[in-house]
Amino acid sequence: MKKIMLNVVTVAIVVGVFGAAYYYWQQFQAKPEVVVQAPAPKLPSTPPKPEIRQVVESAPVPPELPQLDASDHYVFNALTDLIANKSLMKIFISEQIIHNIVATVDNLPSQRAPMSVMPIEPAHGKFLTAGKDADLIVSPKNVMRYKLYVSFAEAIDAEKLVELYVQLYPLFQQSYAELGYPKKYFNDRLIFALDDLLAAPDVQEPVRLVQPKYYYQFANPDLEKRSIGQRILMRIGSHNEAIVKAKLNEIKQALRLHMHEEKINAVE
Repeated sequence: MKKIMLNVVTVAIVVGVFGAAYYYWQQFQAKPEVVVQAPAPKLPSTPPKPEIRQVVESAPVPPELPQLDASDHYVFNALTDLIANKSLMKIFISEQIIHNIVATVDNLPSQRAPMSVMPIEPAHGKFLTAGKDADLIVSPKNVMRYKLYVSFAEAIDAEKLVELYVQLYPLFQQSYAELGYPKKYFNDRLIFALDDLLAAPDVQEPVRLVQPKYYYQFANPDLEKRSIGQRILMRIGSHNEAIVKAKLNEIKQALRLHMHEEKINAVE
């Protein structure tokens, strides 16, 4: 399970794509006689449907922000000011903070999230299991590996965190554009990621596992096919999951107070 974020579904995706290609190739090969039909009359083109963009309002007094590539010290100090227990900041990686947050938010609703762009240090120790074969489960002791991270989540003031996010938003947006989304709005992806995390099933213990080869997977196929963000939440224990989801909901509600919806035409 510690390696659950490795791309275990890539093979399935590749097989699916090539399987579909092969199916359509067979369909065409099975029809040597082609019946030529008159072209269908052209229908009037319809304008693209508008997309909803969740726009973050500008800070009342925009601060003088550093350049993105020189922002680590500024952002780290600002985050530290939000945490009453400064020792909790030791889990935070102090380099490329904005980039790592943006990349991780972008990855969480997907199937994998590389550790190389995580903004926090990985949990120490090995992933703990109990039992074996058909009785293999996540060990009840495993939840202790995430205690520091849950304490970090509890220590954050959601409203102040969102206020800082609004102030720093130009840096987040610039980083998102540099990541490969120059026509996308980072806050839309953040809202999508929050919604995806909050939709994680409330899994009750014991959580059953399988180990097809080297890495642990959820025994329940419905859980295993979930996004990497949801799988991370489901493996930290039901109590921890409830605490983190409550904080995520606080953040989402605070964020809503600083947003308005804007309709834009879909980009073809």
